[in-house]
Amino acid sequence: MMDTLLLSRIQFAANISFHILFPTITIALGWMLLFFKLRFNRTGEERWMDAYRFWVKVFALSFAMGVVSGITMSFQFGTNWPGFMESVGNIAGPLLAYEVLTAFFLEAVFLGIMLFGFRRVPGWAHTGATFLVAFGTTMSAFWIIVLNSWMHTPQGFEMRDGVAYATDWAAIIFNPSMPYRLVHMLLASGLTVAFLIAGISAFRWIIGDRGAEVRTTLRTGLMTAAALIPLQILAGDMHGLNTLEHQPAKVAAMEGNWETGPNVPLVLFAVPNEETRSNDFEIGIPNGASLILKHSPDGVVPGLNDFVTEDGEVLHPRVAPVFYGFRVMVGTGFAMLALSWGALALMAMRKPGATGTWRETRRGLDALPRPVFWVAMVMTFSGWVATLAGWYVTEIGRQPWLVSGVLPTEAAVADVPSGMVLSTLIAYLAVYAALTLAYIGALVHLARKAAGKGGLPADRAAPNLQPAE
Repeated sequence: MMDTLLLSRIQFAANISFHILFPTITIALGWMLLFFKLRFNRTGEERWMDAYRFWVKVFALSFAMGVVSGITMSFQFGTNWPGFMESVGNIAGPLLAYEVLTAFFLEAVFLGIMLFGFRRVPGWAHTGATFLVAFGTTMSAFWIIVLNSWMHTPQGFEMRDGVAYATDWAAIIFNPSMPYRLVHMLLASGLTVAFLIAGISAFRWIIGDRGAEVRTTLRTGLMTAAALIPLQILAGDMHGLNTLEHQPAKVAAMEGNWETGPNVPLVLFAVPNEETRSNDFEIGIPNGASLILKHSPDGVVPGLNDFVTEDGEVLHPRVAPVFYGFRVMVGTGFAMLALSWGALALMAMRKPGATGTWRETRRGLDALPRPVFWVAMVMTFSGWVATLAGWYVTEIGRQPWLVSGVLPTEAAVADVPSGMVLSTLIAYLAVYAALTLAYIGALVHLARKAAGKGGLPADRAAPNLQPAE
């Protein structure tokens, strides 16, 4: 039988894995909706408003799922992890309250105007409501990332009788890993939405919708992805260097490196073996890890064996989930790069025999071979895959600490029977599986319904309607 600690960790991981799927969408989708609305305001082209009307439904559905799953997750601080709030509640409590006061109220107050007010309020008010909802989702992400980053790189506090007390709120908020973690998360949200938009638009294209709206959203999704993925690669590299400085054990697990030293290879694939404390079936690039992490082939990279005490106590995370999770995240990122850049390159090719300007002679979406649309559809939820993989690397990589160097995970867990945790875990997993399938089914239904209405023919432009403003 698994013990209460492991089951509680799995249960919280299940809850937060389900919850994070939906804020990852709403954070960036709010800004994408604002972009659609501003383009409509400027051009008066109905295709932008059609895009807004379709994707605001997806936003509303995602927002509702995020709120419900977030409430369930918050209860676990009391039921499964009472030691967390008892020890660091003086810091975690206010940060969670700031998230509610500055973010959730904005979203809740203006969401109704955003969803139902297009023909009921002035155009400027509707655009303003869209902006405030988008801003609210970003502020929500900011405060949650602040708390999570502080748990990884805690500063600005002192411990008194086992309880953390804030001494410098600026140091708490702007802790060493927060800027890197925040940028990485916001870009991950942008990529998630870019591929969600591109994937669903590709699905509509495949089932016969060639209207102006689907052309607009498909092109927007691909262009957004192509612009963001290089930034994410750069941000990820900077975040990795920050993690090397503050959490070297996590980086050692990510790299699958056991011995500290120079000329460390970049391990592409291996089977980490914690019993022999080595890698089986290793395939690597010589000096690769040293070059990436230290920018020199002779750079010294920390090894996992540095984090084992003389009496055999292991002070580094489980290697396999961190090692594999990192490769899933990176591999998904490069697949995103290949699809978005490849599709745009094909779209930008000149038509045979064309002599006009680049804009007049580029091939556009019609030049894309059918497999590209199928790949885009398959990668609809690739942002979810990369986000979850990265989240597991981050959170499992912090073990055995709940708050690094301050609160061990085992010291915070509730003293409840393991059978009780197991039964609720099974119930959560069943409900979450059903809700995930229902969510995806709802998106497919919305896409089929939109395609069934029949977009504009492929060879016609959208009508030039004037905006509500």
